[in-house]
Amino acid sequence: MKRFVRKVEVIPSPNIWYHADAYELENHAQDVDGEIWRALAEAVSWRGRSVLDIGCGDGFHLARFAETAASVVGVEPHPPLVRRAERRVAGCENVVVRKGTAQRMPLRDASVDVVHARTAYFFGPGCEPGLSEADRVLKPGGTLVIVDLDARHSPYGDWMRADLPHYDPDKVDEFFAAAGFSCRRVQTRWRFPDRAAMEAVLRIEFSPRVAERAVEETARRNPGLLGPLELPVGYRVLVRGKPTGLVHSSSAGASPRMP
Repeated sequence: MKRFVRKVEVIPSPNIWYHADAYELENHAQDVDGEIWRALAEAVSWRGRSVLDIGCGDGFHLARFAETAASVVGVEPHPPLVRRAERRVAGCENVVVRKGTAQRMPLRDASVDVVHARTAYFFGPGCEPGLSEADRVLKPGGTLVIVDLDARHSPYGDWMRADLPHYDPDKVDEFFAAAGFSCRRVQTRWRFPDRAAMEAVLRIEFSPRVAERAVEETARRNPGLLGPLELPVGYRVLVRGKPTGLVHSSSAGASPRMP
């Protein structure tokens, strides 16, 4: 009997899919000084414009965009996270959350001004279908912004490479440069309220062996038993604009489709 194999479009996220509460701790710990938001604001304005957040998870960043954007759409493939995101933004009239993937987004062609993806799907070679889909839904003159962890930045990048020995930062940088992205490296500060929160977060981000190393090294950086624990973490902010003459269909200028 012939076996039919369906191509898998969604790879389960090992952290937020299975440890949403611990990931909530991580979201609050990340970038306490707002360096990523400053870099984003310098790269693109979303005031009065339409924003799409790909891989929005449980919607942690949607309300921040909604403060000044005209409309915000969060797209997330994992149904439990879609429901969590819907509950989180229930009071935001200009935000909707839809189930979908980076390769197949439930929006019309040329319907959003800004596409944002943070540590989701766009990790280097292999994400070409998502890049094409982002171009499809962007209006001419729109901007795609990708925020990802910087594997060159110690110590977090060292732990990443220990868990991903085949990950080549040079090839990833070359891939995005060849795809037309500018790259800005941003150093941030994570701050955990206590050791328990630090351990909970690092243990969902790394394999048990590397997590033990990460916990031990972070504890050494923060001697003493009281007070918050801090960790420097580097990111890359990748930005690519869509040419004003590139239009994919006659639906250009339409509003995002809300099925």
